[in-house]
Amino acid sequence: MALNSSNSTPVQGISDFDLHLLGEGTHQRSYDILGAHERTVDGVDGVFFAVWSPNAHAVGVAGDFNAWSADAHPMARINNSNIWGRFVPGLTEGSLYKYAVRGCDGQLRLKADPYAFSAEMRPKTASRVARLDDYAWGDSGWMAQRRQINPLEKPISVYEVHLGSWKRGGTDGTEFLSYRELAHQIVAYCKDMGYTHVELMPIMEHPLDESWGYQVVSYFAPTSRFGTPKDFMYFVDYCHKNGLGVIVDWVPGHFPQDAHGLANFDGREIYAYEDWKKRDHREWGTFVFDYGRPEVKNFLIANALFWLDKYHVDGLRVDAVASMIYLDYSRGSGEWAPNMFGGNENLEAKDFLKRFNELVYERFPGVITAAEESTAWPGVSRPTYHGGLGFGLKWNMGWMHDTLEYFSKEPVHRRWHQNLITFSLLYAFTENFMLPISHDEVVHGKSALLAKMPGDDWQKVANLRLFLGYMYAHPGKKLLFQGCDIGQWHEWSATQSIDWHLLDFERHQQIQRWVRDLNRVYRENPPLYEVDFTSEGFEWIDISDGDSSVISFVRWSRGYKDMIIGVCNMTPVPRVDYRVGVPRSGSYREILNSDGVEYGGGGIGNLGRKSTEPIAHHFRPASLTLQLPPLGILLFRHEG
Repeated sequence: MALNSSNSTPVQGISDFDLHLLGEGTHQRSYDILGAHERTVDGVDGVFFAVWSPNAHAVGVAGDFNAWSADAHPMARINNSNIWGRFVPGLTEGSLYKYAVRGCDGQLRLKADPYAFSAEMRPKTASRVARLDDYAWGDSGWMAQRRQINPLEKPISVYEVHLGSWKRGGTDGTEFLSYRELAHQIVAYCKDMGYTHVELMPIMEHPLDESWGYQVVSYFAPTSRFGTPKDFMYFVDYCHKNGLGVIVDWVPGHFPQDAHGLANFDGREIYAYEDWKKRDHREWGTFVFDYGRPEVKNFLIANALFWLDKYHVDGLRVDAVASMIYLDYSRGSGEWAPNMFGGNENLEAKDFLKRFNELVYERFPGVITAAEESTAWPGVSRPTYHGGLGFGLKWNMGWMHDTLEYFSKEPVHRRWHQNLITFSLLYAFTENFMLPISHDEVVHGKSALLAKMPGDDWQKVANLRLFLGYMYAHPGKKLLFQGCDIGQWHEWSATQSIDWHLLDFERHQQIQRWVRDLNRVYRENPPLYEVDFTSEGFEWIDISDGDSSVISFVRWSRGYKDMIIGVCNMTPVPRVDYRVGVPRSGSYREILNSDGVEYGGGGIGNLGRKSTEPIAHHFRPASLTLQLPPLGILLFRHEG
């Protein structure tokens, strides 16, 4: 028997077996039967609508085809289930509709379709009938190759983008670009810069621009701000055909209370917890999904699989995981209730996330799931059969916080804070970490990345180059938010484009050149990415020279075949003839120097190559005598 199929007679494509799977929360393709789907019944073309509404007294389809009448097209329960259905002849792609739900409280509500594939442009709120299966994909080669690789052993350098503010159009620079326009421009930029993936902040339909997409109403609909569902398919397709992966932000942690959305759907909360101690996200004014309800788990897991299936995306970054797995997240005393064992863990959310990851990796080999999880919850990126949550990657928020705090300090004070720059290696291999410099670090008064750096303009830029160089040399995959790679001075605003005009100035061209070369060197050198998640890929050479604020380390490739030496001078004082012990004798080529004149530095370096001396140092058999540039990082590749 095929997946989710049955020999029973279906009602417009919904079989008894479908109803059974929906009831137990295991229908992996519920998006194929719920929502609005074009059908031909008895030779008549039209649209079949289906919606889950267990408490409704009556449900109808209202739309632009019946003057938005709640009674013109009543729906009926399918086989006495909680699924309501109705075929409306004559409708086709583009028809606007909502469900007119007469709740158990007697009130009539017009609700957007939870499974709608398309929605109106805000401030309008209707759902739109859309056809997804007639797009001619051209990325078969990419998809076949993806199934054969382990992405954790590959270079991952992610460019995080907010589509509404990456670049604007129109004569006054206020109009959104389309998915197709963005595809060509973002792909050209990412290819030039050497990123491996683009990560999109949430593109699911949301009513409020100021939420940046994190308050989703239509989980199955790409936002109409930038075009149609097929336009977004084109975006992904074009990325793939040009060798660029696509990760999308996914928000299963909460949803807004907008009247047309999921909240109070049929007179009761069916998507959210009914108990306010588990339901209310007071920090965000949103509701928490009821992860213990089978139909809700089905909705969310099918939604995750939907984006991988219908839109070919290569990964899901899961937002605010900590808010899901802790019952006391942003709640004070008396505002939360412990679980059955007396703890603060949301056991239902934990089980939901484990099942989500199991199904994603089972059905779509080669994709990535990444958790934004900011606590010490154990095993976030460990397999579920080892007791973990099953994510492929976890954002390393500790590294981000400590490293930014270190770099915000005047160099003269850094000698007292050496632990901030080294502490991350004490736990670096407890998870599969991604190093994130995301939108959250450059907004709400936190300043732009360049503006965080201390000193005069020269020192700020040098510190930025050093920071980014250390990030790319540190174990873990990389993520950098738009604008950080050109040295934007102003913190991010979602209402206007990046300050692209800065690239008219040499200093910002030099910053961009540095990031471009970091990406190139990162991709070309397996020691920088091949063994990111075990201690075999990294060892300190020396972290004891706090007085000089110098650190040195080795990155190894698999099997200790190749290695790269990294040396960082965290002060504006050049270090002359600084001796660094190395594990192997021979010649070392200087493959990156953040003080290169092409990056705006002073050009202090080692003439491109250094050979070892037979002088033991740092408990190594040989050593290099190096010229360390001020506020600089050097990377050397051993070449025998």
